[in-house]
Amino acid sequence: MSLLAMLAGLLTGILSGFGVGGGSLLLLYLTLAAGLDQYQAGGINLLYFIACAPAALVSHIRNGLVQGAAVGWCVLAGIPASVLAALAAARMDTDWLRRAFGMFLLYIGIKELLAGRKQGKNKQVR
Repeated sequence: MSLLAMLAGLLTGILSGFGVGGGSLLLLYLTLAAGLDQYQAGGINLLYFIACAPAALVSHIRNGLVQGAAVGWCVLAGIPASVLAALAAARMDTDWLRRAFGMFLLYIGIKELLAGRKQGKNKQVR
């Protein structure tokens, strides 16, 4: 195992613990730096999520950041949606899937940048 792979796992694990989205960064590392195709990277990311999610979940529950009713609805909607999305992804061309994922990350990044600016304007100086 290379030092770069260990550092990528360590960094994305820490970010996942904070709820930042380390899995998305891991996908970028696996596809861009490690040279895996999108399907292999996605499979590794799912295994990674199984290992990282419980620690983050315990922390969020302790801090009162988990709403039980919301969890129920998300699980009910998430299970069939994830199955359908996995079936759709298996039929897509890998290059198209990679581009769609990249566009999704750009959209989320721009949205977060703009949300940060709006929050900064709404803060009051005391």
